[in-house]
Amino acid sequence: MIVDDHPIVRGGLRDTFADVEDIVVVGEAGDGAEVIERARTLAPDVVLMDLRMPRMDGAAATAALREQAPDARVLILTTFDSERDVLPAIEAGAIGYLLKDALPQELMRAVRAAARGESVLAPSATQHLMGQVRRPSAGALTDREKEVLQLVANGSSNREAATALFIGEASIKTHLQHIYDKLGVRDRASAVAEGYRRRLLT
Repeated sequence: MIVDDHPIVRGGLRDTFADVEDIVVVGEAGDGAEVIERARTLAPDVVLMDLRMPRMDGAAATAALREQAPDARVLILTTFDSERDVLPAIEAGAIGYLLKDALPQELMRAVRAAARGESVLAPSATQHLMGQVRRPSAGALTDREKEVLQLVANGSSNREAATALFIGEASIKTHLQHIYDKLGVRDRASAVAEGYRRRLLT
């Protein structure tokens, strides 16, 4: 099944598979919400999913498909390969991530691999994932830093956090700076958001 908000792209992909005996296009969708509706009846083995679409983006649709059509393997096919595009899509359950400049033969190999349950990643996507895997271990928060971050997430000021942990306010500021550096953020709100994303907070 092909999911893209541009009809010309969908047509080009459909033509790419037209003479391929073992790959049949069972349907199309113009956005993430539509693919969820149609996947229930079409039961595709592989969903070629664009990322940035109206109504519902590809990452959200991928997560929804895992719940509602768990047998469908989602293969992201997009022009975007930044870390903020790749990581949410993989975390949502995509089995592969390709860019639209892939050659037709690469795309066919990727679809067949996805149908077999094998992961397929563009080189840039692999680099982002490797960077993400390395980052938490290289900059893991200490137990005290996790305590500080949890207090901040609960709404404590620096003074309140210092009182709760029986340390000085200056120490809280130092801990916060270490947290920002390790999480790659610049402020309290971003640190809390990143803490939840990495499941460091409850």
